[in-house]
Amino acid sequence: MKNIRKLNKLNQIEFSQIIGVSQGTLSELEKDKYKPSLETVIALKLNFGVDLDWLLIEEAVVSNSGIFRVQIDDLESNLISGFRKLNLDDKREIEGILNLKLKRYRNRA
Repeated sequence: MKNIRKLNKLNQIEFSQIIGVSQGTLSELEKDKYKPSLETVIALKLNFGVDLDWLLIEEAVVSNSGIFRVQIDDLESNLISGFRKLNLDDKREIEGILNLKLKRYRNRA
């Protein structure tokens, strides 16, 4: 939740007002002392376009051997956030650029 707040450049008071919780509750949520209520989850989706799958599994990746936490840095987070705001054609263009870069990278290795 803290990542969402920081990505949107909001302090705890501003963010808590938008999602309908007290600043104290937000602080506890950010420290993982509580799980957000359904109302809070819905507020995150409606106000910030948060991917509910991402939120509900807390940035976890499911594999055959279990669930592992995935740490992403600010750059990755900003890229994902920006990517989600693009229309489908622009997303496909970015995908093409990424594939081209990865192909070049693999050829160097």
